[in-house]
Amino acid sequence: METSAVQSRPSAVADDGRTRDRVSALLLEHGPQTATELAGRLGISPAAVRRHLDALVATGRLEERPTRDAHRGRGRPARQFHLTDAGRSAFPHAYDDLALTALRYVAAAGGPDAVRAVAEQQLAGLEARCSTAVEQAVTGRAGAPVDRAQALAAALTAEGYAATASALSGGGQLCQHHCPVAHVAAEFPQLCEAETAVIGRLVGTHVQRLATIAHGDGICTTHIPGPHVPGNRTAPARPVLGERAAHRTAAGTRTAPSTSSTPTIDRERTPA
Repeated sequence: METSAVQSRPSAVADDGRTRDRVSALLLEHGPQTATELAGRLGISPAAVRRHLDALVATGRLEERPTRDAHRGRGRPARQFHLTDAGRSAFPHAYDDLALTALRYVAAAGGPDAVRAVAEQQLAGLEARCSTAVEQAVTGRAGAPVDRAQALAAALTAEGYAATASALSGGGQLCQHHCPVAHVAAEFPQLCEAETAVIGRLVGTHVQRLATIAHGDGICTTHIPGPHVPGNRTAPARPVLGERAAHRTAAGTRTAPSTSSTPTIDRERTPA
């Protein structure tokens, strides 16, 4: 009996580890969730999943926060579980140390434009693969930007970005719950700029980056505007920090509206 108990203990630990990895993966793919939501996806009881959640919180991989409607109704306030930076770091990153060393050398030798050229070259293959997937999804029709964003989200998920797309009253949003190069992009925002440009080209319209994991946000969020309605003005979405600086620099300068049909983006400015 004693030998059997000793032999079964490693197996139980391994099972716990696999379940906790699945919990982390679900939070990465679908965003913050409650214990009940996770239990439903895992097919186990809320009490069982909470044991794993408590362990992940204790190790710093997750944190628990109240939901927006936590103070409504009776009973225990609803709380969601979020991945922390430590939790995200458990997922593969694209050889961060090597990439940082290489880009620092490039920046020292050629400046920010050289880094941007490297970023654009690195994303060329991703753009080609995602372009094929998007065009196949909208075969026979032009496809509205939001529809193209849905197809792009599926393609990006296949590339490891855990992406989702949603339609909003003013257009839509593309959310990436994982960034394979987040630690590198934190130092070299040209990677985010190049990626945003790719998204704009693939959905076929002007897009605006609202948040990035590299800036410390929980997810990378890109706003995709809806069709323009003549005479109906809407307030612009709030950009990420780099874009706010660009808007402040351009404040007070009036320019003629562009007649170009080429999709454009609001780029984050690289700090001097």
